[in-house]
Amino acid sequence: MDSLINKQKKINESLKRYGVKFGIYKNNTFHEQLFPFDCILIIITKEEFDDLNDGLIQRVKALNLFLYDIYHDKNIIKDNVIPSEFIYSGSGYLLPCQGITPSKNIYSHISGIDLVQSKDGQWYVLEDNLRVPSGASYPMIARELCRRASPKTFRENDIEDNRDYARLLKEVMDHVNTGGINAIFTPGRLNAAYFEHSYLAEQTNSKLVSHQDVIVKDDYLYFKNYDGTLEKIGSLYRRISDDYLDPLTFKEESLIGIPQIMDIYRKGHVALINAPGNGVADDKGIYYFVPKMIEYYLHETPILKNAPTYLPYYDADRKYVLEHFDQLVIKDVAEAGGYGVFFGNSLSKEEKDEFIEKMIREPRRFIAQEVIDFKDLEIIDQNQKVYRKADLRVFVLSGKETKVWKSGLTRFSRNPDSFIVNSSQGGGFKDTWVLSR
Repeated sequence: MDSLINKQKKINESLKRYGVKFGIYKNNTFHEQLFPFDCILIIITKEEFDDLNDGLIQRVKALNLFLYDIYHDKNIIKDNVIPSEFIYSGSGYLLPCQGITPSKNIYSHISGIDLVQSKDGQWYVLEDNLRVPSGASYPMIARELCRRASPKTFRENDIEDNRDYARLLKEVMDHVNTGGINAIFTPGRLNAAYFEHSYLAEQTNSKLVSHQDVIVKDDYLYFKNYDGTLEKIGSLYRRISDDYLDPLTFKEESLIGIPQIMDIYRKGHVALINAPGNGVADDKGIYYFVPKMIEYYLHETPILKNAPTYLPYYDADRKYVLEHFDQLVIKDVAEAGGYGVFFGNSLSKEEKDEFIEKMIREPRRFIAQEVIDFKDLEIIDQNQKVYRKADLRVFVLSGKETKVWKSGLTRFSRNPDSFIVNSSQGGGFKDTWVLSR
Protein backbone atom coordinates (compact mmCIF):
# COMPACT_ATOMS: atom_id res chain seq x y z
CA MET A 1 0.00 0.00 0.00
CA ASP A 2 2.86 2.39 0.82
CA SER A 3 4.09 2.28 -2.78
CA LEU A 4 0.71 3.58 -3.89
CA ILE A 5 0.53 6.26 -1.19
CA ASN A 6 3.97 7.50 -2.22
CA LYS A 7 2.63 8.10 -5.74
CA GLN A 8 -0.19 10.42 -4.62
CA LYS A 9 1.36 13.58 -6.07
CA LYS A 10 2.04 11.86 -9.38
CA ILE A 11 -1.52 10.51 -9.60
CA ASN A 12 -3.01 13.94 -8.91
CA GLU A 13 -0.78 15.43 -11.59
CA SER A 14 -2.09 12.80 -14.03
CA LEU A 15 -5.69 13.60 -13.05
CA LYS A 16 -4.98 17.25 -13.80
CA ARG A 17 -3.46 16.38 -17.15
CA TYR A 18 -6.49 14.28 -18.07
CA GLY A 19 -8.79 17.17 -17.15
CA VAL A 20 -10.46 15.39 -14.23
CA LYS A 21 -12.19 18.41 -12.78
CA PHE A 22 -15.53 19.63 -11.55
CA GLY A 23 -17.08 23.04 -11.93
CA ILE A 24 -19.00 25.21 -9.52
CA TYR A 25 -20.83 28.49 -9.84
CA LYS A 26 -20.00 31.06 -7.19
CA ASN A 27 -21.04 34.71 -7.25
CA ASN A 28 -22.45 34.17 -10.76
CA THR A 29 -19.05 33.04 -12.02
CA PHE A 30 -18.09 29.57 -13.22
CA HIS A 31 -14.99 28.13 -11.55
CA GLU A 32 -13.38 24.85 -12.59
CA GLN A 33 -11.12 23.10 -10.15
CA LEU A 34 -9.45 19.80 -9.49
CA PHE A 35 -11.12 17.17 -7.36
CA PRO A 36 -8.23 16.23 -5.01
CA PHE A 37 -7.51 12.49 -4.80
CA ASP A 38 -6.19 10.79 -1.67
CA CYS A 39 -4.34 7.48 -2.04
CA ILE A 40 -5.12 5.99 1.38
CA LEU A 41 -7.63 3.34 0.41
CA ILE A 42 -11.06 2.53 1.79
CA ILE A 43 -11.49 -1.22 2.11
CA ILE A 44 -14.85 -3.00 2.37
CA THR A 45 -14.80 -6.72 3.06
CA LYS A 46 -16.70 -9.13 0.83
CA GLU A 47 -19.09 -10.03 3.66
CA GLU A 48 -19.76 -6.38 4.47
CA PHE A 49 -20.39 -5.52 0.83
CA ASP A 50 -22.71 -8.51 0.38
CA ASP A 51 -24.94 -7.08 3.12
CA LEU A 52 -24.83 -3.61 1.56
CA ASN A 53 -25.58 -5.13 -1.85
CA ASP A 54 -28.78 -6.79 -0.66
CA GLY A 55 -29.96 -3.67 1.16
CA LEU A 56 -29.23 -1.34 -1.75
CA ILE A 57 -31.01 -3.53 -4.30
CA GLN A 58 -34.02 -3.76 -1.99
CA ARG A 59 -34.09 0.01 -1.53
CA VAL A 60 -33.80 0.90 -5.21
CA LYS A 61 -36.46 -1.64 -6.21
CA ALA A 62 -38.87 -0.05 -3.73
CA LEU A 63 -38.04 3.46 -4.98
CA ASN A 64 -38.73 2.43 -8.59
CA LEU A 65 -42.08 0.92 -7.56
CA PHE A 66 -42.89 4.12 -5.68
CA LEU A 67 -42.16 6.25 -8.76
CA TYR A 68 -44.43 4.12 -10.94
CA ASP A 69 -47.18 4.28 -8.32
CA ILE A 70 -46.95 8.05 -7.82
CA TYR A 71 -47.23 8.76 -11.54
CA HIS A 72 -50.06 6.27 -11.98
CA ASP A 73 -52.53 5.03 -9.32
CA LYS A 74 -51.01 6.67 -6.20
CA ASN A 75 -52.00 3.75 -3.97
CA ILE A 76 -49.41 4.66 -1.35
CA ILE A 77 -51.28 7.95 -0.82
CA LYS A 78 -54.71 6.32 -0.87
CA ASP A 79 -53.56 3.87 1.79
CA ASN A 80 -52.32 6.73 4.01
CA VAL A 81 -48.70 5.60 4.04
CA ILE A 82 -47.44 8.98 2.79
CA PRO A 83 -49.42 12.23 3.18
CA SER A 84 -50.39 13.70 -0.18
CA GLU A 85 -48.85 17.02 0.85
CA PHE A 86 -45.40 15.42 0.78
CA ILE A 87 -45.91 14.52 -2.86
CA TYR A 88 -47.66 17.51 -4.38
CA SER A 89 -45.91 20.30 -2.48
CA GLY A 90 -42.42 19.08 -3.36
CA SER A 91 -40.61 20.61 -6.34
CA GLY A 92 -39.67 17.12 -7.55
CA TYR A 93 -43.21 16.08 -8.46
CA LEU A 94 -43.83 16.95 -12.11
CA LEU A 95 -47.42 16.97 -13.32
CA PRO A 96 -46.40 16.56 -17.01
CA CYS A 97 -44.95 13.14 -16.09
CA GLN A 98 -48.31 11.89 -14.82
CA GLY A 99 -49.35 8.72 -16.66
CA ILE A 100 -46.05 8.25 -18.52
CA THR A 101 -44.72 4.69 -18.39
CA PRO A 102 -41.00 4.65 -19.24
CA SER A 103 -39.37 1.87 -21.22
CA LYS A 104 -39.36 -1.39 -19.22
CA ASN A 105 -41.10 0.47 -16.33
CA ILE A 106 -37.72 1.67 -15.02
CA TYR A 107 -37.48 5.20 -13.62
CA SER A 108 -34.17 5.30 -11.76
CA HIS A 109 -31.65 3.55 -13.98
CA ILE A 110 -28.64 4.97 -12.12
CA SER A 111 -29.21 5.55 -8.41
CA GLY A 112 -26.52 7.20 -6.31
CA ILE A 113 -27.09 6.16 -2.70
CA ASP A 114 -25.04 8.06 -0.11
CA LEU A 115 -23.96 6.04 2.92
CA VAL A 116 -22.08 6.83 6.09
CA GLN A 117 -20.51 4.41 8.53
CA SER A 118 -20.65 5.12 12.22
CA LYS A 119 -17.77 4.38 14.53
CA ASP A 120 -19.51 1.20 15.69
CA GLY A 121 -19.41 -0.10 12.10
CA GLN A 122 -23.13 0.37 11.32
CA TRP A 123 -23.93 1.69 7.83
CA TYR A 124 -26.70 4.27 7.40
CA VAL A 125 -28.30 5.63 4.24
CA LEU A 126 -27.88 9.40 4.31
CA GLU A 127 -29.51 10.31 1.02
CA ASP A 128 -30.98 8.85 -2.19
CA ASN A 129 -30.00 10.52 -5.48
CA LEU A 130 -32.25 9.50 -8.36
CA ARG A 131 -32.21 12.50 -10.71
CA VAL A 132 -28.78 12.82 -12.34
CA PRO A 133 -26.36 11.42 -9.73
CA SER A 134 -22.75 12.05 -10.70
CA GLY A 135 -19.39 10.78 -9.55
CA ALA A 136 -18.80 7.29 -10.99
CA SER A 137 -16.15 8.49 -13.43
CA TYR A 138 -13.80 9.70 -10.67
CA PRO A 139 -13.10 6.32 -9.03
CA MET A 140 -13.01 4.73 -12.51
CA ILE A 141 -10.16 6.88 -13.78
CA ALA A 142 -8.43 7.09 -10.39
CA ARG A 143 -8.27 3.28 -10.19
CA GLU A 144 -6.78 3.13 -13.68
CA LEU A 145 -4.09 5.65 -12.77
CA CYS A 146 -3.39 3.81 -9.51
CA ARG A 147 -2.93 0.57 -11.45
CA ARG A 148 -0.37 2.26 -13.66
CA ALA A 149 1.42 3.89 -10.74
CA SER A 150 1.67 0.75 -8.60
CA PRO A 151 0.74 -2.46 -10.48
CA LYS A 152 2.28 -4.55 -7.71
CA THR A 153 -0.34 -3.29 -5.23
CA PHE A 154 -3.11 -4.71 -7.39
CA ARG A 155 -1.35 -8.01 -8.11
CA GLU A 156 -0.90 -8.69 -4.40
CA ASN A 157 -4.46 -7.94 -3.24
CA ASP A 158 -7.76 -9.66 -3.98
CA ILE A 159 -10.07 -6.80 -4.97
CA GLU A 160 -13.05 -6.47 -7.27
CA ASP A 161 -12.23 -4.88 -10.61
CA ASN A 162 -14.18 -1.63 -10.98
CA ARG A 163 -13.57 -1.32 -14.73
CA ASP A 164 -16.95 -2.93 -15.42
CA TYR A 165 -19.01 0.22 -14.72
CA ALA A 166 -19.10 1.20 -18.38
CA ARG A 167 -20.30 -2.30 -19.30
CA LEU A 168 -23.02 -2.19 -16.62
CA LEU A 169 -24.15 1.24 -17.82
CA LYS A 170 -24.21 0.14 -21.46
CA GLU A 171 -26.27 -2.93 -20.50
CA VAL A 172 -28.84 -0.64 -18.89
CA MET A 173 -28.93 1.67 -21.91
CA ASP A 174 -29.28 -1.27 -24.30
CA HIS A 175 -32.03 -2.85 -22.18
CA VAL A 176 -34.33 0.18 -22.28
CA ASN A 177 -33.36 1.30 -25.79
CA THR A 178 -36.48 1.77 -27.95
CA GLY A 179 -34.60 1.37 -31.23
CA GLY A 180 -31.53 3.33 -32.29
CA ILE A 181 -28.17 4.38 -30.93
CA ASN A 182 -27.26 5.25 -27.33
CA ALA A 183 -26.37 8.86 -26.53
CA ILE A 184 -25.32 10.89 -23.51
CA PHE A 185 -26.92 14.33 -23.43
CA THR A 186 -24.79 17.10 -21.89
CA PRO A 187 -25.74 20.73 -21.31
CA GLY A 188 -22.24 21.63 -22.46
CA ARG A 189 -18.67 22.37 -21.56
CA LEU A 190 -19.51 24.68 -18.66
CA ASN A 191 -21.50 22.04 -16.77
CA ALA A 192 -19.97 21.00 -13.44
CA ALA A 193 -19.76 17.34 -14.48
CA TYR A 194 -18.77 17.75 -18.14
CA PHE A 195 -15.66 15.62 -17.67
CA GLU A 196 -17.88 12.74 -16.56
CA HIS A 197 -20.27 13.16 -19.49
CA SER A 198 -17.48 12.93 -22.05
CA TYR A 199 -15.68 10.13 -20.21
CA LEU A 200 -18.76 7.92 -19.91
CA ALA A 201 -19.66 8.54 -23.55
CA GLU A 202 -16.21 7.34 -24.57
CA GLN A 203 -16.28 4.34 -22.23
CA THR A 204 -19.77 3.16 -23.33
CA ASN A 205 -19.23 3.93 -27.03
CA SER A 206 -22.19 6.34 -26.95
CA LYS A 207 -22.60 9.62 -28.80
CA LEU A 208 -21.93 12.69 -26.66
CA VAL A 209 -24.57 15.18 -27.74
CA SER A 210 -25.88 18.62 -26.81
CA HIS A 211 -29.09 20.33 -27.88
CA GLN A 212 -27.40 21.50 -31.09
CA ASP A 213 -26.67 17.92 -32.17
CA VAL A 214 -30.17 16.46 -31.95
CA ILE A 215 -33.60 17.04 -33.39
CA VAL A 216 -37.11 15.68 -32.88
CA LYS A 217 -38.54 14.73 -36.25
CA ASP A 218 -41.57 12.61 -37.18
CA ASP A 219 -42.05 11.59 -33.53
CA TYR A 220 -38.48 10.32 -33.02
CA LEU A 221 -35.22 11.74 -31.71
CA TYR A 222 -32.29 11.93 -34.13
CA PHE A 223 -28.59 12.68 -33.96
CA LYS A 224 -27.46 15.03 -36.73
CA ASN A 225 -24.26 13.76 -38.35
CA TYR A 226 -21.71 16.20 -39.75
CA ASP A 227 -22.72 15.18 -43.29
CA GLY A 228 -26.38 16.00 -42.68
CA THR A 229 -27.61 12.42 -42.27
CA LEU A 230 -29.71 11.46 -39.25
CA GLU A 231 -29.32 8.57 -36.81
CA LYS A 232 -32.23 7.62 -34.57
CA ILE A 233 -31.54 7.71 -30.83
CA GLY A 234 -33.27 5.01 -28.79
CA SER A 235 -31.71 5.68 -25.38
CA LEU A 236 -30.69 9.09 -24.08
CA TYR A 237 -28.75 9.30 -20.80
CA ARG A 238 -29.59 12.89 -20.03
CA ARG A 239 -27.23 14.80 -17.74
CA ILE A 240 -29.43 17.86 -17.48
CA SER A 241 -32.02 18.79 -14.87
CA ASP A 242 -35.73 18.29 -15.51
CA ASP A 243 -36.45 22.02 -15.63
CA TYR A 244 -34.24 22.55 -18.68
CA LEU A 245 -34.97 19.32 -20.56
CA ASP A 246 -37.82 20.49 -22.80
CA PRO A 247 -38.66 24.22 -23.15
CA LEU A 248 -42.12 23.34 -24.49
CA THR A 249 -42.97 21.38 -21.31
CA PHE A 250 -40.88 22.88 -18.51
CA LYS A 251 -38.92 26.16 -18.45
CA GLU A 252 -39.65 27.92 -21.72
CA GLU A 253 -36.52 30.03 -21.37
CA SER A 254 -34.29 26.94 -21.53
CA LEU A 255 -31.76 27.26 -24.36
CA ILE A 256 -30.09 23.90 -23.71
CA GLY A 257 -33.08 21.55 -23.88
CA ILE A 258 -34.71 19.58 -26.69
CA PRO A 259 -38.11 20.90 -27.81
CA GLN A 260 -40.81 18.18 -27.96
CA ILE A 261 -38.69 15.46 -26.38
CA MET A 262 -41.34 14.97 -23.69
CA ASP A 263 -43.94 14.34 -26.41
CA ILE A 264 -42.00 11.46 -27.95
CA TYR A 265 -40.97 10.18 -24.52
CA ARG A 266 -44.63 9.96 -23.55
CA LYS A 267 -45.27 7.93 -26.73
CA GLY A 268 -42.47 5.50 -25.83
CA HIS A 269 -40.29 6.49 -28.79
CA VAL A 270 -37.18 7.18 -26.72
CA ALA A 271 -35.88 6.04 -23.32
CA LEU A 272 -34.75 8.81 -20.98
CA ILE A 273 -32.18 7.90 -18.35
CA ASN A 274 -32.96 8.82 -15.57
CA ALA A 275 -36.67 9.46 -16.00
CA PRO A 276 -37.97 13.02 -15.63
CA GLY A 277 -39.90 13.43 -12.38
CA ASN A 278 -37.62 11.25 -10.26
CA GLY A 279 -37.10 14.17 -7.89
CA VAL A 280 -40.33 13.28 -6.11
CA ALA A 281 -38.56 10.19 -4.72
CA ASP A 282 -35.27 11.74 -3.56
CA ASP A 283 -36.77 14.73 -1.78
CA LYS A 284 -35.21 14.84 1.71
CA GLY A 285 -38.70 14.77 3.20
CA ILE A 286 -39.63 11.61 1.23
CA TYR A 287 -36.41 9.97 2.49
CA TYR A 288 -38.19 9.56 5.84
CA PHE A 289 -40.72 7.26 4.18
CA VAL A 290 -38.40 4.94 2.22
CA PRO A 291 -38.41 2.21 4.93
CA LYS A 292 -42.22 2.36 4.79
CA MET A 293 -42.06 2.00 0.98
CA ILE A 294 -40.01 -1.19 1.33
CA GLU A 295 -42.60 -2.65 3.69
CA TYR A 296 -45.51 -1.44 1.53
CA TYR A 297 -44.33 -2.51 -1.93
CA LEU A 298 -42.03 -5.45 -1.19
CA HIS A 299 -43.55 -6.71 2.08
CA GLU A 300 -40.03 -6.96 3.48
CA THR A 301 -38.18 -5.57 6.47
CA PRO A 302 -35.67 -2.88 5.41
CA ILE A 303 -32.12 -4.22 5.44
CA LEU A 304 -30.40 -0.83 5.54
CA LYS A 305 -31.19 1.83 8.10
CA ASN A 306 -31.96 5.48 7.55
CA ALA A 307 -30.21 7.96 9.78
CA PRO A 308 -32.69 8.63 12.64
CA THR A 309 -34.90 11.33 11.12
CA TYR A 310 -37.73 13.54 12.35
CA LEU A 311 -40.36 15.44 10.38
CA PRO A 312 -41.61 18.66 12.01
CA TYR A 313 -44.75 18.04 9.93
CA TYR A 314 -45.81 15.53 12.61
CA ASP A 315 -46.67 16.88 16.06
CA ALA A 316 -44.66 14.26 17.96
CA ASP A 317 -41.59 14.77 15.78
CA ARG A 318 -41.85 18.56 16.02
CA LYS A 319 -42.03 18.30 19.80
CA TYR A 320 -38.91 16.11 19.81
CA VAL A 321 -37.03 18.51 17.50
CA LEU A 322 -37.87 21.51 19.70
CA GLU A 323 -36.74 19.68 22.84
CA HIS A 324 -33.48 18.40 21.30
CA PHE A 325 -32.75 21.16 18.81
CA ASP A 326 -29.13 21.65 19.87
CA GLN A 327 -28.32 17.96 19.37
CA LEU A 328 -29.70 17.69 15.82
CA VAL A 329 -28.63 18.51 12.28
CA ILE A 330 -31.27 20.40 10.31
CA LYS A 331 -31.72 20.12 6.53
CA ASP A 332 -33.70 22.27 4.14
CA VAL A 333 -35.33 19.77 1.75
CA ALA A 334 -35.11 22.24 -1.15
CA GLU A 335 -31.31 22.48 -1.01
CA ALA A 336 -28.62 20.14 -2.40
CA GLY A 337 -24.84 19.86 -2.71
CA GLY A 338 -24.24 20.26 1.02
CA TYR A 339 -26.09 23.60 1.17
CA GLY A 340 -28.97 24.23 3.57
CA VAL A 341 -27.45 21.93 6.21
CA PHE A 342 -26.59 23.22 9.67
CA PHE A 343 -26.21 22.05 13.23
CA GLY A 344 -28.62 23.24 15.88
CA ASN A 345 -25.83 24.04 18.33
CA SER A 346 -24.11 26.31 15.79
CA LEU A 347 -26.87 28.94 15.86
CA SER A 348 -27.04 31.99 18.05
CA LYS A 349 -30.16 32.42 20.21
CA GLU A 350 -31.58 34.92 17.73
CA GLU A 351 -30.90 32.62 14.76
CA LYS A 352 -32.36 29.67 16.62
CA ASP A 353 -35.55 31.54 17.51
CA GLU A 354 -35.92 32.77 13.94
CA PHE A 355 -35.42 29.28 12.54
CA ILE A 356 -37.88 27.64 14.93
CA GLU A 357 -40.48 30.20 13.92
CA LYS A 358 -39.82 29.36 10.26
CA MET A 359 -39.96 25.61 10.94
CA ILE A 360 -43.32 25.91 12.67
CA ARG A 361 -44.61 28.04 9.80
CA GLU A 362 -43.21 25.72 7.06
CA PRO A 363 -42.96 22.23 8.62
CA ARG A 364 -42.83 20.45 5.22
CA ARG A 365 -39.66 22.33 4.31
CA PHE A 366 -37.32 20.79 6.90
CA ILE A 367 -36.14 17.52 8.34
CA ALA A 368 -34.02 16.98 11.44
CA GLN A 369 -31.60 14.13 12.00
CA GLU A 370 -29.54 12.75 14.82
CA VAL A 371 -25.86 13.55 14.35
CA ILE A 372 -24.20 10.27 13.42
CA ASP A 373 -20.67 10.01 14.72
CA PHE A 374 -19.12 9.17 11.35
CA LYS A 375 -16.12 6.97 11.19
CA ASP A 376 -13.11 9.21 10.56
CA LEU A 377 -10.89 8.27 7.64
CA GLU A 378 -7.19 8.85 7.27
CA ILE A 379 -6.07 11.26 4.57
CA ILE A 380 -2.75 12.85 3.67
CA ASP A 381 -2.73 16.59 4.24
CA GLN A 382 0.55 18.44 3.62
CA ASN A 383 2.50 15.18 3.98
CA GLN A 384 0.85 14.40 7.33
CA LYS A 385 -1.74 11.70 8.05
CA VAL A 386 -4.84 13.24 9.59
CA TYR A 387 -8.45 12.12 10.09
CA ARG A 388 -11.47 13.61 8.31
CA LYS A 389 -15.18 12.87 7.92
CA ALA A 390 -16.27 10.95 4.82
CA ASP A 391 -19.21 9.32 3.08
CA LEU A 392 -19.58 6.73 0.32
CA ARG A 393 -21.74 7.12 -2.78
CA VAL A 394 -22.63 3.69 -4.15
CA PHE A 395 -24.07 3.33 -7.65
CA VAL A 396 -26.99 0.98 -8.25
CA LEU A 397 -27.84 0.26 -11.89
CA SER A 398 -31.32 -0.94 -12.84
CA GLY A 399 -31.77 -2.70 -16.17
CA LYS A 400 -32.72 -6.28 -16.88
CA GLU A 401 -31.45 -6.85 -13.34
CA THR A 402 -30.67 -4.46 -10.50
CA LYS A 403 -26.93 -4.51 -9.78
CA VAL A 404 -24.64 -2.68 -7.37
CA TRP A 405 -21.31 -1.56 -8.79
CA LYS A 406 -18.55 -3.09 -6.67
CA SER A 407 -16.82 0.21 -6.12
CA GLY A 408 -18.00 3.70 -5.28
CA LEU A 409 -17.06 7.30 -4.68
CA THR A 410 -15.70 7.94 -1.22
CA ARG A 411 -15.76 11.69 -0.56
CA PHE A 412 -14.06 13.34 2.40
CA SER A 413 -14.03 16.75 3.97
CA ARG A 414 -10.72 18.59 3.94
CA ASN A 415 -11.98 20.85 6.73
CA PRO A 416 -11.26 19.24 10.14
CA ASP A 417 -14.37 20.89 11.63
CA SER A 418 -16.82 19.97 8.87
CA PHE A 419 -19.15 17.04 8.25
CA ILE A 420 -19.89 18.29 4.70
CA VAL A 421 -17.99 16.22 2.14
CA ASN A 422 -19.39 17.48 -1.19
CA SER A 423 -16.96 18.46 -3.93
CA SER A 424 -18.78 21.79 -4.20
CA GLN A 425 -17.80 22.41 -0.58
CA GLY A 426 -14.10 21.76 -1.22
CA GLY A 427 -13.91 18.04 -0.45
CA GLY A 428 -11.71 15.37 -2.00
CA PHE A 429 -12.17 11.73 -2.98
CA LYS A 430 -10.66 8.28 -2.51
CA ASP A 431 -10.70 4.92 -4.24
CA THR A 432 -12.97 2.33 -2.63
CA TRP A 433 -11.80 -1.28 -2.64
CA VAL A 434 -14.28 -4.12 -2.32
CA LEU A 435 -12.44 -7.32 -1.46
CA SER A 436 -13.24 -10.29 -3.69
CA ARG A 437 -12.70 -12.90 -0.96
